Amino acid sequence: MKVLKITCQNFGETAILYSLTNDNGLTMNVTNLGARIVDLIVPVNGEERNIVLGFESAEEYLEKDIYFGATIGRVAGRIKHGTFTIDNQDYQLPVNPENGHTLHGGSESFERKFWESEIKETNEQISVIFSYLSHDGENGFPGELKASVTYSLTNQNEWIIDYYATTDQPTLYNPTNHVYFNLTGDVTQSVAQHELLVDADRFAVVSEDTTATGELRSVKDTPFDFRQFKTVDQVFQTNYEQNSLVDGLDHPFILNNTGFDRPQAIITAPEKELSVEMYTDRPAVVIFTAQFGNDGPDVRGNKLVSHGGITLETQVSPGATEFDGFGDIVLSPQKPYQSRTIYKIN
Repeated sequence: MKVLKITCQNFGETAILYSLTNDNGLTMNVTNLGARIVDLIVPVNGEERNIVLGFESAEEYLEKDIYFGATIGRVAGRIKHGTFTIDNQDYQLPVNPENGHTLHGGSESFERKFWESEIKETNEQISVIFSYLSHDGENGFPGELKASVTYSLTNQNEWIIDYYATTDQPTLYNPTNHVYFNLTGDVTQSVAQHELLVDADRFAVVSEDTTATGELRSVKDTPFDFRQFKTVDQVFQTNYEQNSLVDGLDHPFILNNTGFDRPQAIITAPEKELSVEMYTDRPAVVIFTAQFGNDGPDVRGNKLVSHGGITLETQVSPGATEFDGFGDIVLSPQKPYQSRTIYKIN
């Protein structure tokens, strides 16, 4: 008997919270504020465990951290000096006055918008389709961009993210989801004892302001080597300059393979009772280890410890606007943007 179900309720401001539950009792809560994931509640040993970082109202996201779980766009990551060129035309985006770069598409971007939403149900999965129209010139980007992000929950315990977009003139597009996982469900515990596997031979080196330098470096003999399961702790307990620079990870990993035959990354809980597999058609994943120090927000009533979460942000590697070999994020009117990422809970 089909028991996949979806309900909705007010989430504060003009936001709506959609609650999706599958036959296995796994619940995913998502909201149209920033087309974001709020909760991923998994039955573990007879108890419910929330394995992603999030807040309890739209107001909290606006006050505390607007990126938690959000759809990021038009361009994930940093665009150095906020400049890029398409078809010999130069563009200048607004920049952060603190560092002179543009982060995650600039301020007041996708993560702060209230997206249109539509529910879709089949016997196999339940979905919420979020849609947003980004006008020509918004945050300095050319082209009217029609974007949609579909979140689906299946009975195979998969959270599927489908991205789709069209533009009426050449522009940049490189979205991601800024989900933070902590598989213990306890934000007072760091992710240091989580095990991580990443099928990547290379990572992108970053400078002091965490912009890409253009170097793609081998992970061999570095703390970035997660080609076999290692505890995340190895990026904290090291003097390796790239880790010391950011106090952990804030780096793109260049994936060896893309597609859905086998996972490109896996996070496993310290007690091994739970894991999340990542599958994607994107060429890179940015892994950030939530090094907020003592500045972490309260999350559902508890103070977030430094390194209290870990992201798997699938995308084309930041630096693509500057460096050959990093990928292409120019979207043309002739070919819509389409990509998929799956997080499978085991």
